[in-house]
Amino acid sequence: MASYLDDIVAWHRARAAEDHRHVDDLAAAAAEASRSQPPRRFLEALSRGGETAVIAEVKRRSPSRGDLQPSLDPAALARQYEVGGAACLSVLTDRPHFSGSPEDLASARAAVGLPVLRKDFTVQVADVYDARLMGADAVLLIAAVLSDEELEAFLAAASGLEMAALVEVHDEAEAARARRAGAVLVGVNQRDLHTFEVDTARACRVAGALEGVVRVAESGIRTPADVAELARAGYDAVLVGETLVRAADPGGLLRALSEAGRGVLECG
Repeated sequence: MASYLDDIVAWHRARAAEDHRHVDDLAAAAAEASRSQPPRRFLEALSRGGETAVIAEVKRRSPSRGDLQPSLDPAALARQYEVGGAACLSVLTDRPHFSGSPEDLASARAAVGLPVLRKDFTVQVADVYDARLMGADAVLLIAAVLSDEELEAFLAAASGLEMAALVEVHDEAEAARARRAGAVLVGVNQRDLHTFEVDTARACRVAGALEGVVRVAESGIRTPADVAELARAGYDAVLVGETLVRAADPGGLLRALSEAGRGVLECG
């Protein structure tokens, strides 16, 4: 029986197979975009000097949970996030499964001065170039759906455009693959992408395999206590989506989440 991940990746792989654009032309256009409007420094923005950085997500729906905020205004939400102290934004651009779009990313980024991650399923190098052309400052690479060769190639493409690449992993084996490929920014997704169930202990278990990289915990993060626990496990940042999108006061919750890691000693 196909999982959420299988269905989503199959859709993106099929779409990539039908993409007959010239990759060299895309690469040249993306390089020109980086020269004329250099990417905002996503990785550097996660260094908060004692606070846990929050990557705040603009997300309309989830395949497993359905609609979250289908009528959200990406620009207005981005401004709330910026006022609340977000370090960076993450914006869903997958339309059929998450109701996102490149327009959401462009609107959110134009409204604020924060670096923006394109949250999507990157399955071909053209997706990296498209991310830069739509204004993204960082791209998501999911280790579970990419070969070692793809990981290395996509990391190199992002680096060549001066973009950050958040390599998402789910266990120690994927963490090792990410490090071998040269990743310097690694996220541990606590959501099983096959079942979409969340294991809130996953990030703490995998933390020890991430020495020497900037560590981001993703999914299942709802309270300041969650952030404090992740800070103790050595995480530099958290990525929060559904909890913020549904919050009555996203800015206030953001401030509480950011401050939760202040002064917390890493327990190693």
